[in-house]
Amino acid sequence: MFNKILIANRGEIALRIIRACKELGIATVAVHSEADANSLHVRFADEDVCIGPGPSSQSYLNIPQIISAAELTDTDAIHPGYGFLAENAYFAEVCESCDLKFIGPSAEMIRQMGDKVFARHSMAEAGLPIIPGSHGVVEDIKIAREVANEMGYPLLLKAAAGGGGKGIRLVKQDKELRDAFQMAQAEAQGSFGNPALYIERYIEKTRHVEIQILADQFGNMVHLGERDCSIQRKHQKLVEESPSPAVDEELRQKMGAAAINGAKSIGYQSAGTVEFLLTPDREFYFMEMNTRIQVEHPVTEMVVGIDLVKEQIRLAAGEKIRWEQKQIKLSGHAIECRINAEDPERDFAPCPGTISGLHIPGGPEVRIDTYLYVPYRIPPFYDSLLAKVITHGETREEAINRMQRVLEEVIIEGVPTTIPLHQKIMKDPNFRKGWVDTTYIETMTEMAKQEAA
Repeated sequence: MFNKILIANRGEIALRIIRACKELGIATVAVHSEADANSLHVRFADEDVCIGPGPSSQSYLNIPQIISAAELTDTDAIHPGYGFLAENAYFAEVCESCDLKFIGPSAEMIRQMGDKVFARHSMAEAGLPIIPGSHGVVEDIKIAREVANEMGYPLLLKAAAGGGGKGIRLVKQDKELRDAFQMAQAEAQGSFGNPALYIERYIEKTRHVEIQILADQFGNMVHLGERDCSIQRKHQKLVEESPSPAVDEELRQKMGAAAINGAKSIGYQSAGTVEFLLTPDREFYFMEMNTRIQVEHPVTEMVVGIDLVKEQIRLAAGEKIRWEQKQIKLSGHAIECRINAEDPERDFAPCPGTISGLHIPGGPEVRIDTYLYVPYRIPPFYDSLLAKVITHGETREEAINRMQRVLEEVIIEGVPTTIPLHQKIMKDPNFRKGWVDTTYIETMTEMAKQEAA
């Protein structure tokens, strides 16, 4: 096992990793920007190192500074969390070359699954159903139009090096294609340093369902059931739950087996997530594979009783998986609401500012992952996620009712948040019946505009 782990991240995920390390008896190092000098992950780590100014390009994405901090503190492993450098193959290579264990899969695996076109081909060869689309990267608007005319509309333009909902544009008709192509290219270049795009058919009324897997270096692999992430805005998830209301045990076994077959075909090791689109007629299609811990990992932890961050660390240390698939059981239902510093009334505009009031509720089967305190000042440089509220119940109805109660008790004053939106979702009859798909938020927003008019 590792003696000391540097956490190359910030906010709630940095705190989450610190907690797992403490319970494993591992010392921790927090790196931080000048803007995060007073953050809780700095306070609760055993050591801390400032790695640059506020902008992430000068701090949390500054590989030389992070490596220097690891060498300065005699660290033997680095946990990247999610976002920032978590799926950066070059960073993983640098870690290994400096004799620092990267807590995640190999650089080559990150590179392969980060190339969405390569990932599609790999999974198709492994027998997984993939969404119909272009055979490779679409070089220019002329080729894009040829593919679109052959495949038909609507379609999605997607960044080949993408992830996190960036570099994606829905195109419903030919006259939208040129502008959408240019915007998707620009966003892909800005987000990933790579403008390459590919095309997928847009399948309507689908759910976003993902399978969590764990894989060790000895060829053992298990899946931990599914998470439903259908409630999202512009491909950014807002609410997640496990298990999915649309998945029964038979479908769960099919999707789980497909995820494991795909991961085994590429020799995957570490924690990972295989993401699918699920249609109303129970057909599912591979979308992508995430080679890191997910923001929404707590809902899986709540229903299977396994600490995913600890297991991720154990796998990186060379330990075997401690369960067989038949031992993995889902118990009850869990829901997660992402609380962001955004104003839904102003098209979800980010709202940095100072926290002036805070109350974190509790109660049975309630978990809140946050890095807030009074008077914490939210920097303008980073993601707007403030807290993750997670509830568990014996049934989905109980989990929803518990979430309603907790959202009423959460107090975050000083900045607008998405709490009112989550309260509205929890009360919505369609959500409570499980009748949602990936257009849920857009439909809700449009209905609200019509009512206001």
